[in-house]
Amino acid sequence: MSLRERKKARTRTTIQAHALRLFRKRGYDNTTVEMICEAAEVGPATFYRYFPTKADVVLRDEFDPLIVAAFQAQPPDISALAALRAAFRTAFGQMTAQQRAETQQRTQLMLDVPELRAAMTDQYTQAVGLIAEIVAARAGKATTDLDVLAFAGAIIGVAMAVMYALANTPSADIPKLLDQALAQLENGLSL
Repeated sequence: MSLRERKKARTRTTIQAHALRLFRKRGYDNTTVEMICEAAEVGPATFYRYFPTKADVVLRDEFDPLIVAAFQAQPPDISALAALRAAFRTAFGQMTAQQRAETQQRTQLMLDVPELRAAMTDQYTQAVGLIAEIVAARAGKATTDLDVLAFAGAIIGVAMAVMYALANTPSADIPKLLDQALAQLENGLSL
């Protein structure tokens, strides 16, 4: 990353960390963007440059590009599901303890706050499109192909299940849970 990109990442991380701290202390609804700006020592224009809404502070993470890059780096002779499992292991396996704690807190907020639950639904729709795009390219199919869309939907369904499991077990290992759920999908979802 260039110096400029590192500074931007640091600012984004600082804003998000202060927001999450304030949400813990005051609650999501009782925390304003102005309070977050004051705590992070940034102006409102800077806040909105990184996060278009207060909800985005909770919903946004930096994992999608890591997952896509790790997926595209997988050998072409393995299945799309095996490639995704490896990509998720790579991307989430690099999480620090702080990132795991923040992901747990963000997950709980998404489940507890109605505004965030609604926004999360839109985020999952976008994620289906992202998964469909990378899987379709790998398979040489259209992103609108039903098989591709069903596959992408199943992957996002697994991610949703992991989110609920994580909310119920705060100390859970995110990469392990995700890999376990994807393994179940790979084995035909037998119970």
